[in-house]
Amino acid sequence: MASQTGAIVQQSLSALMDDPKFLSQLQGELRERSFQSLAAILSTPNKVHKAFLRIALGDGNVVRIPAFRIQHNDALGPYKGGIRFHETVNEEEVTNLAALMTLKNALHEVPFGGGKGGVVINPRNFSDKDLYLICKKYVQYFSDVLGPDKDIPAPDMGTGEREMDWMMAEYKNIHPGHPYLGSFTGKSIVSGGSLGRREATGKGVYFTFRYMLHDYLNEHGGWLSGSDNPFAKTAREHAGRPLSVAVQGFGNVGSVAALEAYKCSALRNRVVAVSDRNVTLYNEEGLDIPALIEYASTNKGDLPGTTEALDGIGLKAQVLGREDVLSLNVDVLFLAALEDQIREDNVSQVQARIIVEGANAPITGEADAILSGKGTIIIPDILANAGGVIVSYFEWLQGRETQFYTETEIFKLLFAKMQKTMNSILPAYFGDSMTLRQSCYVHAVMKLSSILFRQGKLY
Repeated sequence: MASQTGAIVQQSLSALMDDPKFLSQLQGELRERSFQSLAAILSTPNKVHKAFLRIALGDGNVVRIPAFRIQHNDALGPYKGGIRFHETVNEEEVTNLAALMTLKNALHEVPFGGGKGGVVINPRNFSDKDLYLICKKYVQYFSDVLGPDKDIPAPDMGTGEREMDWMMAEYKNIHPGHPYLGSFTGKSIVSGGSLGRREATGKGVYFTFRYMLHDYLNEHGGWLSGSDNPFAKTAREHAGRPLSVAVQGFGNVGSVAALEAYKCSALRNRVVAVSDRNVTLYNEEGLDIPALIEYASTNKGDLPGTTEALDGIGLKAQVLGREDVLSLNVDVLFLAALEDQIREDNVSQVQARIIVEGANAPITGEADAILSGKGTIIIPDILANAGGVIVSYFEWLQGRETQFYTETEIFKLLFAKMQKTMNSILPAYFGDSMTLRQSCYVHAVMKLSSILFRQGKLY
């Protein structure tokens, strides 16, 4: 488990250890041993699966590509987590993401454990046929540990519904006569996927922000107005006034979150900046997000990177460096790109007072402490970007029942689940000295610890 996640889990366990009301059945030396067991269980994965996929590429070369499937914990249900195609994938990263999935599912009371997969490639460097073979080989190499009641992968960075369709088809070929619809989620609609799954993570990311700054503040403004909590103060300062928004990352998560902000009538948002792997686009008057989404959809996901390209679609914006999005003078910053974007070496440049983590672990532990010390609200990944796994759960259910929900029903269920989680977390966040990340981890670790104790796994 990466140092940041591991440290917060250990802090959570220490807080629960000192709470005599939590697992009061455990006393004295037995309590100490049990919490040592919890620390060992939560800090290590159950199983690590690694393979080198042998792929005969279309150009005639035969390559061996490293691939992983990490199964962290299944106390709450089958392992669940995406498969990432990226050149920086490594065992430590995948293990940390699998642990984060365990905690995320526990926080949102989704009956899955935590898993994660990865393939060390840049998918842009491979043909569609090569990617198809890589997907097939991944399932072939890991077929014994995958399945609707064992481990259920989903899309992640570099993968989407196409790859999930290919993988499910291969799983079906390997296991004829067995249930297969629930073997992968994030599939296309025609292959048994759920309406709204592609947009779920981005919509959930924006929902957590909107719910905190609008719905929750409107309902609880009375007691928050008298609070000297630094995060409550930051929330009050930004409530009810126009907010400038920047979005780092313009993929499935970032583009959807940007569009939600652009369309939102509850909050007076103005999306002034978006970025991708190449550029940052900035316009203090606001950007035309639908036009940028349309452009990216026909240009391999890339934003217009030159003044000429912007002129070609009738948009006005400054073209800045891709890292500049982090240091702009904005109220709200959505991080929907990669890990470790805000670090100790650049955190002093960050001006946003509210940050929402659409990506996993985009802020390092050191930077998180500095920002939180200034009263910056950080809506963490474990809370904000769970929309994908929540709707994956709905997709898994629909596949088992062969009864399918409308898109409206899916988003209603998604927002209700995320609202329930927010309502259980925000009172403590605005009422004591813990950060929102710490509050979420304590809640998740409490749920996991109770289940592990009930299952007799602490002896």
